[in-house]
Amino acid sequence: MNDQNKIFSGPVGFLKSAPSLEFLPEPTVPEIAFAGRSNVGKSSLINALVNRKDLARASNTPGRTQELNFFDVGDPPLFRIVDMPGYGYAKAPVATVKKWRFLVNDYLRGRAALKRAFLLIDSRHGIKDVDREIMEMLDGAAVSYRIVLTKTDKIKASELEAVQADTATKLRKHVAAFPELSVTSAEKRGGIEDLRAAVLEAIQS
Repeated sequence: MNDQNKIFSGPVGFLKSAPSLEFLPEPTVPEIAFAGRSNVGKSSLINALVNRKDLARASNTPGRTQELNFFDVGDPPLFRIVDMPGYGYAKAPVATVKKWRFLVNDYLRGRAALKRAFLLIDSRHGIKDVDREIMEMLDGAAVSYRIVLTKTDKIKASELEAVQADTATKLRKHVAAFPELSVTSAEKRGGIEDLRAAVLEAIQS
């Protein structure tokens, strides 16, 4: 087992949930945030990343989780994974959406420990308007972010190639976007090694 796999297969534990900024943990180690639309496969990808089955719990009710969830990686922690609440769920109440936007925007703008955000995009659908809004939010907050295509085992290779090309073209219009993107499948564990390398590169930047 190489050093990279040792880190992600070692101690990983839930630290706390933060429904508002006053509940954030002390920024003592680098943080990596994962964001994405509801049902994009975020929980499954985080679980695959850290070689666990149910560290990040998928909700059967999209849009239900409206807190920032922090997980320590390593003992003592080398860094933290921040599971951000899913966005873009049409049936979420207006007040809930507004609260989400304030929480996420304030976290992104004011968190010195945040090294990079990983923005998950369902490869079957590509970048949607609601994703562009988040990309603009990240641009405005000057937070470096990397696009991660998910569920790539669900589409044909030719379709995936087209989605990758289209996504790469759109990235060029966003000042904070990392020029490379990650291509993953949590179910088939495709791209997990590359994603781990991207996370470690980010915390060392």
